[in-house]
Formats: sequence, C-alpha cells, structure tokens
Amino acid sequence: MKKMLTGLQPTGVITLGNYIGAIKQMVEYQEQYDTYMFVADLHAITVPNDKLDLSEKTRSLIALYLACGVDPDKVTIFAQSNNEYHTNVAWMLECNSYFGELSRMHQFKEKSKKSENFTAGLFTYPVLMAADILIYDSDIVPVGIDQKQHVELARDIAIRFNNKYGETFTVPEPVMSVTGTKIMDMIDPTKKMSKSSENQNGVIRLLDEPEVARKKIMRATTDSEMAVKFDVENKPGISNLINIYSALTGKKTEEVEKEFEGSNYGTFKKAVAEVTIGKITEIQEKYNEVLNSGMVDQVLKAGADKTREIAKKKYELVKQRLGFYM
Repeated sequence: MKKMLTGLQPTGVITLGNYIGAIKQMVEYQEQYDTYMFVADLHAITVPNDKLDLSEKTRSLIALYLACGVDPDKVTIFAQSNNEYHTNVAWMLECNSYFGELSRMHQFKEKSKKSENFTAGLFTYPVLMAADILIYDSDIVPVGIDQKQHVELARDIAIRFNNKYGETFTVPEPVMSVTGTKIMDMIDPTKKMSKSSENQNGVIRLLDEPEVARKKIMRATTDSEMAVKFDVENKPGISNLINIYSALTGKKTEEVEKEFEGSNYGTFKKAVAEVTIGKITEIQEKYNEVLNSGMVDQVLKAGADKTREIAKKKYELVKQRLGFYM
C-alpha cells in the first residue's frame, strides 16, 4: 500500500466548504493509502501566534476531523512539534538546499511583502516541509496549486541528496488534491467559501450554531428567475445551493432539479438549510463527545510515539550518510 502524507494548518476553523470539498475525500483516502496526517504547528509559528490559542486550535482541529469520520485506527495522526526529528532532519536538508531556490518560493515572496520584519522561519519553512515529507518516505502528497511548488522542492532536495550521498529518500509525487464539489461563498457565489472572507455571512462553519447557519442560507444570494436549475455561469447562487444539497443528500443534480421543479427559492433554501443543519448538528455532537473524552490526547500521543520511532530511523540514516559520529 502506498504511503500518503498530508498536513493541516492549525486554524481551529473548518467550513462547510472544507468538509464537502476535502474532508469527505480524506475519509476515502484512509481506505486507499497508508495515511499520515499531521498538524503543521511548527509552520504556524512563522507568523505571530498565541501559544494557548495554538494548543486549543490543534485539539479542536483534530476533534473535528475525527468527528467528520477520519479513523485513527486507519490514519496516523500527530502534531508536528511532538516529533523532534522533523527539525533535526530539516537542518541537514537546509545545508543541502540553496538560497536561490528558497527565495523563489511563491508563498515566501507573497507573505514577506506584508511585513519587513518577516522571520527567518518564513524563509526556510519549505525545507521543514520537505523534511515532513521525506522522513516518512511518502509516495504521495496531495496538495493545492499554492503548495505544489513546495513538494517539487522536496523532490529536488531528495534527488540531490540521493545522488550525492546514496539512496536515502523516496522521491514523492505531488498530486493535485482530488477535491469534491467546490462550495462557494453564500454572499458572493463567484468566490470559493473561505474562512478568511471579509463578509462572514457568506461562510458556514461546522461549529456555527444551527440557527446561524440557517440564517446564512436563507440570506444566500440567488437571482430573479425563481427556477431551481443548475447553471454556474448564469445562476451561481442557486447552483451553489444545489451543490450543497446534492453533496449532503447524495442526490444527483438532475434529481435535485426535478425534486424542486416549480418550487420557489424560499422553499428550496429551507430544504438546503434543513440538510445542512442536520449534518453540522451530527458533526457537532460527535465533536463535543470526542473533545470531552480525552480521545484527542490519546490519538496524538499514539501518533507521536509511532512517528518518532519511524523518524528516528530516518534521522540516523541521514546522519550516517553525512558522516556524523554515530
């Protein structure tokens, strides 16, 4: 079975769009790959972070993924900072990386523009990301377009190291995330739903109060035609609501159109609100159960123990390749 690794930003916030577009696919991945999933909390401190907030966001994030169906018996889940070998290997890889290739990283160029006082960590974190990937001999790394360059860097570093010191790392393959239906903003349905949206009325979070979610759906932007038809170009708002309803009920687009043929938008929105509330209520109940059970801490400890043992072997191999005293 091929090994897949994916990292999660510890934001503590997951939207309905994240659930439909990505998490449901993660649940499918766990049946297909030997999956490693980690909270990238070391990457999070490249920008200012409150230490207590970071800890709570990490626990909340893992609890939400577990509530959404990620199975800790099938997925190795851990916090990056709980495995010291990530940073140890990263330093050795930094010494085999070039200033020029790091300075060309798109995310560094974008983020460094926001402040003259950016950290050295912001510059070097792509090498830490390479270590995250290479330590576990990951075959597959699912990424969005904004992270593809980082996996390509990991490939370059692995190939360079292997050629110079002998076969040490598996060269990973970046795979564009196989996402499900893309869910758009409820207010501006031409934009993807994002937790960082300026107008939060367009964003449904999995931890939103049910009535808050209902209001957001009932206020969703539609059009003046009053026809429940899927047409992204001319009816983006209604098409977005159809996608939500379809994803949460398992019904095809054509079935949804037929079900609401002749219905007004108010009736359709109420139906979308009901299935959405049903799903987020189910997730919230599981989330609270997981968060209050101590399960998150158990899962993270088990993941740390397992990955530390794996990573230590790779660390010692890298030391040997570089000629350090063993």
